[in-house]
Formats: sequence, C-alpha cells, structure tokens
Amino acid sequence: MPRFRLTLEYDGTEFLGWQAQAAGARTVQGTLEAALEGLLGTPAGVTGAGRTDAGVHAEGQVASFAADTSLEPRAIQKALNGRLPADLAVVACEVVPSAFDPRRDACSKHYRYALWNGPERSPLRRRHAPLVPGTLDVAAMTRAARAFEGEHDFASLQSTGSSVKTSVRTLLRCEVQGVAGGEIRLDVEGTGFLRHMVRALAGTLVEVGQGRRSEGSIPALLAATDRSQAGPTAPAAGLTLVAVCYPGVPGDSVANPGV
Repeated sequence: MPRFRLTLEYDGTEFLGWQAQAAGARTVQGTLEAALEGLLGTPAGVTGAGRTDAGVHAEGQVASFAADTSLEPRAIQKALNGRLPADLAVVACEVVPSAFDPRRDACSKHYRYALWNGPERSPLRRRHAPLVPGTLDVAAMTRAARAFEGEHDFASLQSTGSSVKTSVRTLLRCEVQGVAGGEIRLDVEGTGFLRHMVRALAGTLVEVGQGRRSEGSIPALLAATDRSQAGPTAPAAGLTLVAVCYPGVPGDSVANPGV
C-alpha cells in the first residue's frame, strides 16, 4: 500500500487547530480526512508533523497517509484541492517510503511570528499580524533573540499543564527582522518546541522592544525555568508554521540547507 506525503497550506483563523476533535469541530486534520474519504471511498487516517493550535496558520505543514489507490500524486493533489475549502490546500503530494513518519522523521521546524507595529491598526493584516502599538526597539529585540539560540531548558516559555518529559530544546536560529512602525517578523527554527513556546518567546521579545524588559535579561529568564518570568503568550493569529525539515531533502532545512 503506497504512502503519500502532503505539504499543506492553510489559514488557521476558522480552524480549531490541527487535531481532529469531536463531531462538529472544524479542524485541519478532520477536514482533510473527510476530503480523502470522499476521494478514495474509504477512510484514510492522516498523520501530521505537528499540532498547530486554533488560529495558527501554515505554509508548509506536512502530513502523510497510506491508501490502496492507483492514483498518481498529482491526481490526488488536484482532486483533494477540488474538495477542500478555500482556507486549506495541498501544495505538494509525493510518494514516500512506507516507514515515513512526518513527526518523528523531522529534523527541525521553522515558525514565523508576524506583528504589525504601524501607527494605526491594519484590517488587511489582522488575521496574520496582530497590532502592537507604540514604537518598538527592533535592534534590541534582534540582539535579545540571539540569546535564545542553542540548547536550553525552555520551561520559562512553556504553557502550564504540559506533560512532556523534558523542557530542554534546541533552537538553530532565532532572528528578528523588520522596521519599527511597520511589520516585524520573528523567525525561529528548532529541533523541537514546547506548547505555546514560540508565542511566549514573541511576547517576551515584544516586552524588550517596549523597553519593559532588558535585552540582557534573557539568560536569567531561561535559568529561572519559571513561566511567570517570561512575557505573555502572543495571539495565535501571528504564528505560521513555515516549513518542516527532513534529513536528506535538499532545501527542506532553513538554517542548514541540504541537511
């Protein structure tokens, strides 16, 4: 039975996250599985590379499924896109080895958090770049972001109630780009993430930009392993899963091209 890898793009505004839930809950996984069942005539379970939360977007979410079908990948892609709603699309489809696991086989993920720092709110950006009023010190945010790179215990950026065995994670890069008074972007690539970690990181860097937190305070924040020491969890609307990276796939890795 062939296994297929899907690369998905979606606007998460009207989805209750990735993971399928109770009947009636609109999720990315549930919507995709319904489209697949309609296409194949039989249920096909979909496994995702990660569970994006309600309101979070994706440019390059990866999922896989196995199905007894003679359809070619391109035909599956076109047929699914004909069945999927306007806010979810398959941007690539390919056959992969039967053992492929989109979550366990990933070597890193790239997330981007965008915010709007303009003098007035931007209706066109409201679903993807939440407004942060007042001039931000982007240079200070850029310097502070670098302190998150490397292997650290990120417990201070983890939502309470998590059941993970360890909160130690490795960030390959953490970069801030943009200009005060315009759109500012935080790009984070890591080998793994804790629940709401990137959004808490974004909220912390916003405090640095506002002058409410010293740019040199990040090492102490991490050492505290205390969620109350970090900034607020930034709104979900600003977060996008840009790419999931796999070893041996040229161009999949942002920080390490060709890894």
